Amino acid sequence: MAATPKRNTEIGPIVSAAHLAEGGMPALSEVEFALEMANNAFSRWMVRGMAAAGVDGLSALDVLVLHTVAHRARMKTVADICLVLNIEDTHTVTYTLKKLERLGLVSSSRRGKEKAVAVTSEGEAACLRYRKIREILLVEAVKSLGLDEAEMSRLAALLRALSGHYDQAARSAVSL
Repeated sequence: MAATPKRNTEIGPIVSAAHLAEGGMPALSEVEFALEMANNAFSRWMVRGMAAAGVDGLSALDVLVLHTVAHRARMKTVADICLVLNIEDTHTVTYTLKKLERLGLVSSSRRGKEKAVAVTSEGEAACLRYRKIREILLVEAVKSLGLDEAEMSRLAALLRALSGHYDQAARSAVSL
């Protein structure tokens, strides 16, 4: 595994809001700043990666939803997609699905009273082209870092657990 960079204790934690890092857990502020940077970089990658795969003009949410719909080739409802992606504003997913359907990347039908969507052959092909580009441009570069994949999986589990704490804190903030 690659060496962990040492923290420069003379300048303090690397954060975007020093006033938050002065609280009871400066490391959480470091994680939040890293999440902000990673989220922006990941969003930029998804948009540009899908454009390189031949589907230009999609937002990061559009790309996420397309990959979610394509996952395991099963039909999904808006509620399914929102639950998996932890999206509260269902209208954003509804708008995205309409856009993806207009582009011929997903198709819709009824599952009982609910609208359900599935990836089309064109949408599946776009996802596979994206995967090929991802393997060449991203996976190979990340592998060259020598990171332990088990450690990366533990990090992913930690981030999912932290998301639960942020959700709970958001629910509590509403009641203040």
